Amino acid sequence: MYSHEHTIRVRYGETDQMGYVYYGDYAEYLEVGRVEALRSLGFPYRRLEEEGLMLPVHDLHITYHKPARYDDLLTIRTTIPVLPSVRMKFTYEIRNEAEELLCEASTTLVFVDSKTMRPMRGPDELTKALVPFFTP
Repeated sequence: MYSHEHTIRVRYGETDQMGYVYYGDYAEYLEVGRVEALRSLGFPYRRLEEEGLMLPVHDLHITYHKPARYDDLLTIRTTIPVLPSVRMKFTYEIRNEAEELLCEASTTLVFVDSKTMRPMRGPDELTKALVPFFTP
């Protein structure tokens, strides 16, 4: 299992009148975590796109436990729990500076050929980069 952490500070425009992060903005935080996790493996989205791949989101599941507030420093822990094939699963935890769990989520993305828009297997190099994290 591969995990990566990235921090992000809550901006004023992401909060509602109560001072809480708007629930829809969490999906963007998850995307930041996912993009940075792939970048840390040597696979920034730009590289995937240049190789003719797209990764649309197939599903998103999220559970909110506590609200994030303006100026909170959040840690997004992104985990890849299984080796990718045609689909790639990510799980997430977002915590505040006090280490309180604010939300848990998961997404499944599908590797798609950018020319045919058909599903395809993910790059072998990405799988090879992840294998060491899955071997005992």
